[in-house]
Amino acid sequence: MTSLAMPGSTAAHKPAKRPGRVIPGFGISLGFTLFYLALIVLIPLSAVFLNTFSMSWADFWATVTSERVMASYRLSFGASLIAAVINVIFGGIVAWVLVRYQFPGKRLVDALVDLPFALPTAVAGITLTALYAHNGWIGQYLATLGIKVAFSPLGVVVALTFIGLPFVVRTVQPVLEEAERELEEAAASLGAAPLQTFIRVVLPTITPALLTGFALAFARATGEYGSVIFIAGNLPMVSEITPLLIISKLEQYDYAGATAIAVVMLVFSFILLLAINLLQAWTRKRAGKS
Repeated sequence: MTSLAMPGSTAAHKPAKRPGRVIPGFGISLGFTLFYLALIVLIPLSAVFLNTFSMSWADFWATVTSERVMASYRLSFGASLIAAVINVIFGGIVAWVLVRYQFPGKRLVDALVDLPFALPTAVAGITLTALYAHNGWIGQYLATLGIKVAFSPLGVVVALTFIGLPFVVRTVQPVLEEAERELEEAAASLGAAPLQTFIRVVLPTITPALLTGFALAFARATGEYGSVIFIAGNLPMVSEITPLLIISKLEQYDYAGATAIAVVMLVFSFILLLAINLLQAWTRKRAGKS
């Protein structure tokens, strides 16, 4: 005898059919992802290492530690570090102003922050050179004070600061927007001074974002080329950055020497990428606990 399904039984309520996936299944998607990464990232990077392996270890070490190359490392990494620190300070202030205050032209200022992203780096380099040259709009006044910006290491710092500012602002800005102002109000009601409130309440909240912005700006600056070569002067041992040295070796058909220096920069970039990922993981973990 056939049993009839009651209205409340399991048979009466069949599970709803899952909606179709927008993209293919896991196997096809993963295969395409690995193929794309290999084609765009892994194969070009492996070519760099393969060209370097044509050198002996002694030749490799002599190339990447020569006096001229070491001077370029000091300028590239040192100027990038200084520019990233400057951007952390002033980029944090810009993010604070954009989030916490209303003023005429706010949208224009907010759009100008992204200008280094949209502006071609060569155009940025030419513009900065024209501004900071000894007869430029700004450089002529600095020259009277004995400060030389264009065609000097200081010009490299200026260019790297320009291209790194958006990374800090856009990293800190959303964190400030989501911060709970009730905590600041509670601290003020308990008698905390504005500086104490900022140091003990606001700063711990935005510190992970500041560190992430610092790492992103630093990583971007180390590989910058277009905006720097015009304002740097490109004097060996003085204002020659590492990417320019790589280009110079390629123009001399010294492919092994160019790839050897590129490998050093590549390894350092991987370290920076690992640091950025760890900082982002720490930020998510910190946000989950709060």
